[in-house]
Amino acid sequence: MSTTALQRSAFYDVQDQLGAEWTDWEGWAWADHFGDAEAEHRATREASNIWDESPLRKWDMKGPDALKLADVLFTNDMAALEVGQVRYGAICDEDGQMIMDGTIFRYADDHCFSITSYDSDLDWFRKVASDRGLGVQVEDVTPAMPHLQVQGPKSREILAPIIDGTDLSQLRYFRFIPDGVNVGGVPCMVSRTGYSGELGYELYCKPEHAADLWNAVLEAGRPHAMRPIGLSAIETLRIESGLLFPDVDYFQHKTDPFEVRLDKLVKLDKPGDFIGKEALGRIAQEGTPRLLTTLRIEGDETPEYGAAVTKDGNEAGIVRSPAKSPTFGEQLAMAAIDRELAGEGTKVEVALGDGTVSATVGPFPLYDTQKSRPRA
Repeated sequence: MSTTALQRSAFYDVQDQLGAEWTDWEGWAWADHFGDAEAEHRATREASNIWDESPLRKWDMKGPDALKLADVLFTNDMAALEVGQVRYGAICDEDGQMIMDGTIFRYADDHCFSITSYDSDLDWFRKVASDRGLGVQVEDVTPAMPHLQVQGPKSREILAPIIDGTDLSQLRYFRFIPDGVNVGGVPCMVSRTGYSGELGYELYCKPEHAADLWNAVLEAGRPHAMRPIGLSAIETLRIESGLLFPDVDYFQHKTDPFEVRLDKLVKLDKPGDFIGKEALGRIAQEGTPRLLTTLRIEGDETPEYGAAVTKDGNEAGIVRSPAKSPTFGEQLAMAAIDRELAGEGTKVEVALGDGTVSATVGPFPLYDTQKSRPRA
């Protein structure tokens, strides 16, 4: 597709030279694949990928109340973050319904950094800061901080020889090093975070250094079967690993975080107040009507997004994220179904064509259910 009218990340040219096929995501050109999405998926599971994740929105939060704003916005306990630590959580409205999910990085007492998905998140951050009278400035630094992910069981082995300034084996899960690190000679912020269900890292650099960083990492990864990947592979990876995507698995102002299994990230007992706390307390007590669940679907056809899930002919839920799984060789879906049906082994039906196909509730997530691989 033509990308002329779209924003392009600083990694655009190096990917285009490798034959990337492009798609439009929220006004940005994002690589969809490099010719073989299934091979890209397998490289991530078995070796390593390199993925340009720059179109995700980045918000720099500075001022004496930077951490307080993060704690008010997010359901997780952001006030307890240590310097150099990252936390993930949900952002909700006063009714306890999700607006977005994202992360907070704590640089210092008066400086945080957040990653979310939509431009509209900036307006929400600023509105909340203004309404609460908080001393913090929130700025969009998305174009100034291109970043890529290196994810997979060989990611540490690939990066270790080309990184100076830190020992990756000592970098803990959901920790980051803001400066003083060079990767392939390029100054970077390095975090042990990612979106794959595997061991991995994120590398942030200045736009003028992006091509050099990409080429250095890809060259180091070639002997280890590293592949550049795009959104098509990310889609199958995330469905296997139970990772959320906004306006696909949850909907703004319509889905509570308990439905999408973020209950461990809703800290109702944290000292500080946060938006939606009272409503979320009620939802937690009453129980959300549906749960996001893995369905293992019989047959060779992938059901449509939004396909009905039924039990004995009665409505029971809806398919949110369907895909054929390269890892398991079967049809999978993340589906929101009635919570009483969400136990492993429950049989349901999924709409397919003019009829239905049988499906079985599986572990959530199906891949690495205990999520031990990213912590390896």
